[in-house]
Amino acid sequence: AEARGSGFAALSAMAKVTVKTGISVGKNRGHVTTKRELPKRPVSGKGRTNKSVQVVKDIVREVAGFQPYERRLQELLKVGKEKRALKLAKKKLGSHKRGKAKREEMQNALRASRVK
Repeated sequence: AEARGSGFAALSAMAKVTVKTGISVGKNRGHVTTKRELPKRPVSGKGRTNKSVQVVKDIVREVAGFQPYERRLQELLKVGKEKRALKLAKKKLGSHKRGKAKREEMQNALRASRVK
């Protein structure tokens, strides 16, 4: 019924890895193998912000300011409606994780503006 296969297979994959016995039947059945240490793949670095990219983003933020929905988020956070701010961020950005990150970013921006 699930899109990613059966639930049991997913659960057994998450379970702790057990040592194979080399016997073809039983709880730990299967050929005895040694786990290879694979080199780090380039895709694991995807999404990390580069120093130069961060500098450009900071300059753009300084020149252009905040988007209208970001200003509304800040207003909601000033009033203390954090849950409503998260709901707005989720709607605008498309996922819960992105919404939480944006809310945190706006809270940090408010803290920084109060310090100045």
